[in-house]
Amino acid sequence: MNICDTVQQLALPDDDLVERWGIDVRGLFPLNAHNWKITNQDAGEYWAYKDEWGITYHYPKDNGLYYSVVENPIGGMMTSPEEINAYPWPNTGDPQRIAGLRALAERYRAQGKAVMIKGVLAGIFEMAQRVRGMSNCLVDLLADEASTEALFDKLLQLKLDFWEMALPQLADVVDVISEADDYGTQTSQLMSPATFRKLMKPRLLTLCRRIKQLAPRSKLFFHSCGSVRELLPDFIEAGIDILNPIHVKATGMEPVALKRDFGKDMVFWGGGVDTQGILPNGTPQEVRDDVRRNVEALAPGGGFVFSTVHNIQADVPPENLVALWETLREY
Repeated sequence: MNICDTVQQLALPDDDLVERWGIDVRGLFPLNAHNWKITNQDAGEYWAYKDEWGITYHYPKDNGLYYSVVENPIGGMMTSPEEINAYPWPNTGDPQRIAGLRALAERYRAQGKAVMIKGVLAGIFEMAQRVRGMSNCLVDLLADEASTEALFDKLLQLKLDFWEMALPQLADVVDVISEADDYGTQTSQLMSPATFRKLMKPRLLTLCRRIKQLAPRSKLFFHSCGSVRELLPDFIEAGIDILNPIHVKATGMEPVALKRDFGKDMVFWGGGVDTQGILPNGTPQEVRDDVRRNVEALAPGGGFVFSTVHNIQADVPPENLVALWETLREY
């Protein structure tokens, strides 16, 4: 296995394993810029990692599951939009980022698989939190609107630079285009709907509509964790075809109600089993019951792609994974 996401410690399983599990989607993962190399340094109790954006992460050597942000590159006071533009941002339009991906997509399509491509950076709001720090970013929304908009615009442009380089080369061999931004918490949104519609929605519309122009035959997949039900009409307006992850334990994200109210407008990709409680901590029978409950809520009439709510982490018992897979095969 290889790692496809260092920070989240996500594995990219070998083809033999995903074929054994009957997985019919394959991913294309952009590379880092040609002039940047991954470095992982020994920092005593932690492994320290700095990504190409200048963000520093730590991974605990003792029972760590993933890397956590510990240093934000522009975490101090922002004095002007010029300061944001002066930061040495990575070149997201570097063609090296898609080197070899077309040949890989063609191989997957020849095998009868659907092909999904991932973007090159996290969502605009999420990246703002990573480079500024979460507390700073949330305060900025109300206290420094000019700099906030300048940062959001810069991150939007970095996304567009990647897609405008990549999709002319890949759109005809890609079925699903993946974008993301986390707007939800367990019980609500990270910003009010009014703030979202003022500061985030115009940029989301620009991003999604440009992707649709570049790849009209592809479906647009959007990952947004947490309680985002109130924003779903905005997502639909933006042209988002697929919602992920269906955070079934978050407020307002109950599968039956989502299917009833939005199933005619969106595909639900995820929500197959609760990864917060049941998959890591439940019994195999509890896993089976949860899979059946969620599939029977989301699958009728189509418009459902089975996946777990979120990442399968290292603390999940293997017998629970087997229970998940065996139950899914019943359908």
